[in-house]
Amino acid sequence: MTQSTNPLLDIQFQIPFDRLRPEHAQPAIDTLLDQSRAALGALAGAGERDFAGFVDELDRLTRELDTARTVVGHMDSVVATDEWRAAEEAILPGVTEFYTSLGLDAGLWQALKAYAQTPAAQHLDPVRARFLKLTMDEFRRGGADLPKDKKARLQELNAELAQVTNTFAKNVLDATAAFELYVPAERLSGVPQRVQEATRADAEERGQAGHRLTLHAPVLTPVLTYADDRELRRELWQASGLVGQQPEGDNRPLVRRILELRREKAQLLGYRNFADLVLEDRMAKTGDAALAFERDLEAKTRPAWERENAELEAFYRQQAGTDAPALAHWDIAYWAEKQRQEQYDYDEEELRPYFELNSVLAGLFEIVGRVFGITVKEAQAPGWHPDVRYYDIFAEGKDGQRGEHIASFYTDWFPRDTKRGGAWMNAFVTGGPAEGQFLPHLGLMCGNMTPPGKDTPALLSLDEVETVFHEFGHLLHHALSRVEVRSLSGTNVAWDFVELPSQIMENWVWQREALDLFARHYQTGERLPEDLFRKMLAARNYRAASAAMRQYSFGMTDLSLHVEYDPASDTDPVAYAREVMNRFSPLPLPGDYAMVARFGHLFASPVGYGAGYYSYKWAEVLDADAFSRFEQEGIFSRETGRDFVDTLLGQGGSKDPAELYRDFMGRDPDPQALLRRSGLL
Repeated sequence: MTQSTNPLLDIQFQIPFDRLRPEHAQPAIDTLLDQSRAALGALAGAGERDFAGFVDELDRLTRELDTARTVVGHMDSVVATDEWRAAEEAILPGVTEFYTSLGLDAGLWQALKAYAQTPAAQHLDPVRARFLKLTMDEFRRGGADLPKDKKARLQELNAELAQVTNTFAKNVLDATAAFELYVPAERLSGVPQRVQEATRADAEERGQAGHRLTLHAPVLTPVLTYADDRELRRELWQASGLVGQQPEGDNRPLVRRILELRREKAQLLGYRNFADLVLEDRMAKTGDAALAFERDLEAKTRPAWERENAELEAFYRQQAGTDAPALAHWDIAYWAEKQRQEQYDYDEEELRPYFELNSVLAGLFEIVGRVFGITVKEAQAPGWHPDVRYYDIFAEGKDGQRGEHIASFYTDWFPRDTKRGGAWMNAFVTGGPAEGQFLPHLGLMCGNMTPPGKDTPALLSLDEVETVFHEFGHLLHHALSRVEVRSLSGTNVAWDFVELPSQIMENWVWQREALDLFARHYQTGERLPEDLFRKMLAARNYRAASAAMRQYSFGMTDLSLHVEYDPASDTDPVAYAREVMNRFSPLPLPGDYAMVARFGHLFASPVGYGAGYYSYKWAEVLDADAFSRFEQEGIFSRETGRDFVDTLLGQGGSKDPAELYRDFMGRDPDPQALLRRSGLL
């Protein structure tokens, strides 16, 4: 196969998905790895020549490899055939080895240190100077300055961490997949019809009668929330709790081992604990600061949480009688939903006819046009599936005319058997300066939204509408970036900052003037009725304290394990985690409760969300506070929108995120903003 016939070696802007085949992956990646190694060799030998353009060469080092690698991984996510899965597995060892060795390359590290001492490095512009500093910090955190014996030990720790966390993830996946329960239709009384139909079809596909129930969220959550059969709820809740504890895949000893390895790695690199290591380049900076953030929110939320628990208990007794059994964990979601329906006379399913996908997208594009001055137009490009759509984004021109082409993106919204779950945004191509112009960016948004029915278009739930807006916020962060250094462009920012541009977009879904641009009945064109809108608003913060405390329990457990718990002690980390979570549970947790044994966010990869789960709440504080400026100055204020782009969205990671935030708000974040929005003050 020649370079000219391999589309992965000929990516200009639009990706030739119509020509792309699994057999293209390994030859292309092997070629690009060879090219990247040659470029690394030339760069690492920079001490033997002048350093002209050193920083830009460093920034470009893996550009083509990154793009091809992203495209192959993307295809494995959206066309997950055996052939694409095999292609992804085939390239993984070589790619992993290269990126690992890159961070430990002694020649490049010496070249970096030598360059940092030159007059050219002292006079870099601020963005390139930041890139150089962050790169050197990353090398140090990766152990580049360690003596030979400690460097060898670090590699051993990294290898074992990769192996143990991979085993942890596999055990969770296998245990979840192994559970199935077939039940007759009458046991699903109360469960939404769409779930009943899906579980019946699942059983039929396997040649079984009745309904097939699993521990996957699209089945587990509605059963726990709606099923009238209390025994069925108990059975699924307890089965879910056993994931990660099965004799053939027990994750409980792995939790201690992962914590031991992370602590040793951090201390080998000169840090007090793993949290201080991973948070050094994030907004929180230290584990203690992140813990203080969570504890402050917890203290302010706890009174409202205790009130919500008492109200639910009273409602349950009123409905079930004084002789009814005590509330159990498998009763909480069920009775909370009953309480919500009584309090607000509101069923979210009523909203779906007003949220037709194409109307939602048209409204979203109208909103960002008004606020950020951009124009989004559907265009044509080869895709990977008939559902894929392609759009161009244009900047604001003079006199209201369309300006320059700044970005394009693909969308792929509906579930398929060969597509992974969830919703995500990704960057294919990061633009930048070239020959007197700024080349455009290319990205994508994928989801698994409610697909069209036999006689209906795609009618979204409120959560799905928020998800569309959320992912488009990530896309805007990529598309509106004007950073000259690729490695600091777009979403290449601190982990506890990256969700701000996405989460802030969700706020427009809750504004009447914004909803009026797209929330129209798909048959009549009628706008969302005022009484339904008021119910939607009123129910927004129903049991907000309980939802918040659940998130705090995850964040506090994570940080407590990585800051305060000593893995060398006799204390069982699973029991330790259970005691932390008990403070946030409306009912005492059973003695065998071991949620951490299935907590993939923390333990399914060497770092993942380890010591970083607080980031979800951190970003919520930022978005609630930042949106308050739009509320004060106008949700369609063009001036505020322009300022948000100029000071924050367009800046990527070119400045410290705290500085970017201050540039937009004129001050540090106000932690009270989230509590105000959630009705918890």
